[in-house]
Amino acid sequence: MAELPSTFSESWYRIASQRLYLRTGVLVQRQYFRGERWFVLQNPFSNQYFRLRPAAYEFVGRLRPERTVEQVWQECVQKFPDEAPGQEAVLQLLAQLNFANLLQYEEAVDTAQLFDRFKKRRQREITGRLLNLMFIRFPLLDPDRFLVAALPLVGRLISRAGAVAWLLVVGWAIKAVMDHWPEVRNQGQGVLAPGNLVLLYAGLVLTKTIHEFGHAFFCRKFGGEVHVMGIMLMIFTPVPYVDASSSWGLRSRWQRALVGAAGMIVELFFAAIAAFVWVNTAPGTLHSLAYNMMFVASVSTLVFNLNPLLRFDGYYILSDLLEIPNLSQRANQQLRHWWEHYVFGVKNSSSPALTRKEASWLVVFGITSGIYRVIVFAGVLLVVADRFLILGIVMALICLISWVTVPVGKFAYYLATSPRLARVRWRAAAVTFVLLAAVLTLLAVIPFPNHFRAPGVLQASERTQVNNETAGVVRRILATPGGKVVQGQPLLELSNPELVLDIQGAMARTQEAESRLRQALSRTNADLMPLRAKLESNTRQLLKLKADQELLIVRARHDGTWVAPRVDELIGRRVNRGTPLGLVVNSNTFEFVATVPQTDADAAFARKPRDGEVRLRGQAGEVLPVSQWNAIAGGKQTLPSAALGWAAGGEVPVNPNEPEKAREAFFELHAALYPSKSVALVHGRSGTIRFALEPEPLLPRWLRRLWQLLQKRYQI
Repeated sequence: MAELPSTFSESWYRIASQRLYLRTGVLVQRQYFRGERWFVLQNPFSNQYFRLRPAAYEFVGRLRPERTVEQVWQECVQKFPDEAPGQEAVLQLLAQLNFANLLQYEEAVDTAQLFDRFKKRRQREITGRLLNLMFIRFPLLDPDRFLVAALPLVGRLISRAGAVAWLLVVGWAIKAVMDHWPEVRNQGQGVLAPGNLVLLYAGLVLTKTIHEFGHAFFCRKFGGEVHVMGIMLMIFTPVPYVDASSSWGLRSRWQRALVGAAGMIVELFFAAIAAFVWVNTAPGTLHSLAYNMMFVASVSTLVFNLNPLLRFDGYYILSDLLEIPNLSQRANQQLRHWWEHYVFGVKNSSSPALTRKEASWLVVFGITSGIYRVIVFAGVLLVVADRFLILGIVMALICLISWVTVPVGKFAYYLATSPRLARVRWRAAAVTFVLLAAVLTLLAVIPFPNHFRAPGVLQASERTQVNNETAGVVRRILATPGGKVVQGQPLLELSNPELVLDIQGAMARTQEAESRLRQALSRTNADLMPLRAKLESNTRQLLKLKADQELLIVRARHDGTWVAPRVDELIGRRVNRGTPLGLVVNSNTFEFVATVPQTDADAAFARKPRDGEVRLRGQAGEVLPVSQWNAIAGGKQTLPSAALGWAAGGEVPVNPNEPEKAREAFFELHAALYPSKSVALVHGRSGTIRFALEPEPLLPRWLRRLWQLLQKRYQI
């Protein structure tokens, strides 16, 4: 629960004699959060909002030009002794209201301080823009008059009947897309192709314009005002945006949540219409534009808008449903409170949470959103740098300054000057130094277990592919697939009537040549050389044809297991010479052929692995020890088995049109395995090999991976 600041403050004398009051025109609205009453102050000129608890509003509402802050506070203490805010809370409250330009007082320095606050606010806005470099906003126009004029027509769609129609249209569109899913997937492979970028951007602008007008119309429907519309550079791509923050003043949390979801609701509706257009049009500009609108609506909704960890629609929806306004700011305040109270030992630190459950929500959100933002922005930086290297480097430097250098400088300044640490400054500095040293020691000094993994496939050390050496029709299967066979054992029987006719013709020609040769021997001056040559040629042809006839019986070349899972389908079919019919596998010795990516080549070759183990799919709990292996130098791209590629559910990225060829060259590693009683060793079974390396600290590993990534993507 929130801890109340102390009743008295050492800085009270600075404000006690001031005569302050709310500015003229400030609007006050009552709202209920989690069954509790709150008051929301709105400055209509700056469109700023400030939320107060009833006890705080009782104090603020009593401020008058003719009364001092001390007099108002004393009155609140007398009337509400248990709920009146303490002096420290009053100081914080008045400072926040003053910074938001909600307070007014009749003194000569008021104008100067007003400009000073405006200057600070502008500085904070500029800093915020730098910190959100990839989402900079530029306001352009006021759309409120247009919204009011169009609301009588559009407002009819924002109703229960409109919700039913939305469900029917979107549901029907989903069915249409699923019916054409192969075409959807195939066309999606060319979304980022250079020829599609113009249509992709056009679809993005159309979709996001509809999205923003959805927010605006829903907000206007429920009584809010929308006075700002402009352009936002989302990852340096111009897209429209509107400021619908007046929805914060709506009393119903469901209305506020609907305003937050309105963009996605309208966007998905028009994406459904685009799906119908795409399904019912032939390839062309309209067909591609409709597909791009579908693509933009799905990707942007899932990655950005619906996700509550970024400050887009999902964030505000979650904030309204949890009834925790300023969720991100309060999460940071809660993390700061925990840090100050439990680490630095600041006793008068107060939590922004009202309950333990709310405090848990704030902590979980603060940590997860921070991690997610880092992941998303890092991915965006890589994508931008892939296409515009210089721009990516500039963005990375700005992010480094904004997210690392500036926060470190602010933290150092906070340690040195913050009044909150006045009594515990030495402890705070010592704890910071100890934690920093501990983290550096943990990451850069202490070695951790180290290993690398590589996907692979099980192969018999002795195996031969069975091919027919003579074309023919498969008549019978002479050996049961999956059974043991010995060298020379018949496996299949083929028939070839044409070969029989050829043999009969060759025999006739041979007999004819023999007869002519005997007849020529009875002559004294006959030339026997041509006849003998023809007889030898016919004899050789006959012998070859008879050898081919014997090869119609396909035999095993060595002992092993006859593996031919689909050989039954070949019965009655003609197979050309050299057709693969199956394998004869010697199941006494096996080897595991692994594909080692280039990032692990150093571990496989230079830093000799100590020992290894193999786990096969389907029996991952069983370990097969590896004692002998051989890493083959020289990059390859053809996989030892298509089962290792993405197309077959494996881990290795492959080309879509060549499922057996990896996108990047890899190194092969052959490890000897021996029969096991608990694991079935079957040729072609996939799995993973794991090698243990010498223990190494984490920081050098991360830096090596980062350097490999930069070398791989940008050839640095």
